[in-house]
Amino acid sequence: MKNIAELFKYTPTHEWVRLEENNIVCVGITPYAQKLLGDIVYVELPAVKKILQRGEEACVLESVKAAADVYAPLSGIVTEINSSLNNAPELINTASYEKGWLFRLQFSDANELEKLLDFATYEQQILVEV
Repeated sequence: MKNIAELFKYTPTHEWVRLEENNIVCVGITPYAQKLLGDIVYVELPAVKKILQRGEEACVLESVKAAADVYAPLSGIVTEINSSLNNAPELINTASYEKGWLFRLQFSDANELEKLLDFATYEQQILVEV
């Protein structure tokens, strides 16, 4: 059985992407990114219906160590945000793949999916950074 991390796609800037139905993806940050940030204390989520271009700043995470931008992994429109993070940003640290997701995006260019990394490639990138 595959590890949950192997079911996702990744960006070089440490966002994960889970493909859902109707050209929707769920977006979050990887456990590696949240470990680098430390305890996340505040999340500035994008507005629903905001149009994002791939690579554009989508939201901001603040931790006890620093603030970090989260970038749109694909171009599209934000369809939903994880509003539970407003009161419990620590979900990103404790359950980054489950309850710690950030937003859902309806992507506009399926070709951009090919630019995302599979888990093995992302894992190799992390090893180079360490």
